[in-house]
Amino acid sequence: MSHVLAGLGITLGLMIGMFGALQAGRRLGLRRLAGASTEGGGENGTGTLDGVVFALLGLLLAFTYSSASSRFEERRQLIVQEANAIGTAYLRIDLLPAEAQPELRGLFYLYTRSRLDTYHRLPDVEAAKESFDQSMLLQAKIWSTAMKAGASMQDPAPLLLVTPALNEMFDIATSRVAAFRMHQPAVVFIMLAALAVAASLLAGLNSARTGGDSLHSTIFVVAVTAAIFVILDMEFPRVGFIRVDEFDSIIEAVLAGMK
Repeated sequence: MSHVLAGLGITLGLMIGMFGALQAGRRLGLRRLAGASTEGGGENGTGTLDGVVFALLGLLLAFTYSSASSRFEERRQLIVQEANAIGTAYLRIDLLPAEAQPELRGLFYLYTRSRLDTYHRLPDVEAAKESFDQSMLLQAKIWSTAMKAGASMQDPAPLLLVTPALNEMFDIATSRVAAFRMHQPAVVFIMLAALAVAASLLAGLNSARTGGDSLHSTIFVVAVTAAIFVILDMEFPRVGFIRVDEFDSIIEAVLAGMK
């Protein structure tokens, strides 16, 4: 909940800054109009420059939203892939000697449980890391137990099917950690906030020249800050309003099917 409040606080602070820039721009614009000569030559060409700033803001918003959305979808897909990998590897235990199967099934159950706990414990990073470390230990134990069982078989063909399934299951766990840590660089959000404030200042100047009403300015500020909040929320899908938690039910179904 603290992370949600932090995101709301950041966007609220940006909103206040944008409204402040709007008012400052409007006052500056009115002051310049009051002191300008009747020719008003100083305003020539400013519309083009304003358009560049607004276009850059829109481009950066679109870029960061697209990147956040892609990472969000990748994280969901990785959950599905891990569920499939665990399920496939679990089924291939049947190819190993019967005496090794009960131990491996028990280890798989503990491993799958630890994989769920790793993400269910977030945003408590220390607790999540503890569950992740446990899953790494279980990976090593599953591998050594499976290799020991395979070594006792005269026909190596079953082990050639079990080994790739285990490798895929372990690799996806690492891929999910990488995807969890992958975010937009902070400098991009700083630049986005700076452009939003600059665009608000220019919007205030334009409203002073054209006599625009406050409704349009309010819609502009709310729309930009809402878009930035959604981007931030998608960047951290385990702690915000936009979450990937519902996809954990796929792994939970795999866990429920383990005997």
